[in-house]
Amino acid sequence: MEVHLVDGTYELFRHHFAVPSHITDEGIEVAAVRGVLNSMMSLLEQDATHVGIATDQIVESFRNDLFDGYKTGEGTPPELFSQFPLLEAALDAAGFVVFSMREHEADDAMGAAAVKAATDPRVTRVLICTPDKDLAQVVNDQSGIVQFDRRKEIIYDEEGVREKFGVSPESIPDYLALVGDTADGIPGLLGWGAKSSSTMLAHYKHLENIPTNDEEWEVVLRGASKLSSTFTNQFEEALLYRQLATLDLSAPVMENVDELFWTGPKSHFLDICEHLDAQKAFEKADALANTIF
Repeated sequence: MEVHLVDGTYELFRHHFAVPSHITDEGIEVAAVRGVLNSMMSLLEQDATHVGIATDQIVESFRNDLFDGYKTGEGTPPELFSQFPLLEAALDAAGFVVFSMREHEADDAMGAAAVKAATDPRVTRVLICTPDKDLAQVVNDQSGIVQFDRRKEIIYDEEGVREKFGVSPESIPDYLALVGDTADGIPGLLGWGAKSSSTMLAHYKHLENIPTNDEEWEVVLRGASKLSSTFTNQFEEALLYRQLATLDLSAPVMENVDELFWTGPKSHFLDICEHLDAQKAFEKADALANTIF
């Protein structure tokens, strides 16, 4: 059994900027929702059976209480923001399990669901369907958790994560603390780029293991003295940034993987699709459901 966990928020943003506008007769923009629905139907057509989709329509989370500079919904186009509740309603009607986050982020839900699903002995692989670098931290060969970039058709296991970032999955939060993550509003430490951060963490693994005196470093970095000074002076900030980048695996998700089994759309899915001008999505879902029963 394989489990697919999808970043619904990412999918909505991606389709909003990738597909032409579609406004219904009621004057509602629905293009992104239609795009995500069709994308999820394609996932089912590719033999996905157990699917969970995470969303965070509020955008903000507990991390905003920890750091004022953390990302907010500011700047999100209103015609995109308004599609979040439509997306959750449409996905639920389509028969998918939706992890609708309020205090947490979609990333937290995917991480929590991945770890929980991996404990089921029937599960051979968990595919976290998002290119978001945060999720690389839960990739685990022994547990069968991988990250799947559907658009690029690339699957990242532990070695794939090391090839991409230069560090192991366990060091991803530390890595993001140093280099920063503009998408999440994490500034990182001045001067610490991808090369210096990955070189250091490939050796020391975590921030606490890095000596504050560069003369004690067992790796050679260009501009070591300046990097060491920044690291020492902003160590507490780095710890905070790592906390921001660390997934909260206690986010509320399913109780067991059986809940994720797709059994077909709900009775009102046709009404939803007609409202969205997405009859093709209903036809696909109906045809797929007929192959199950």
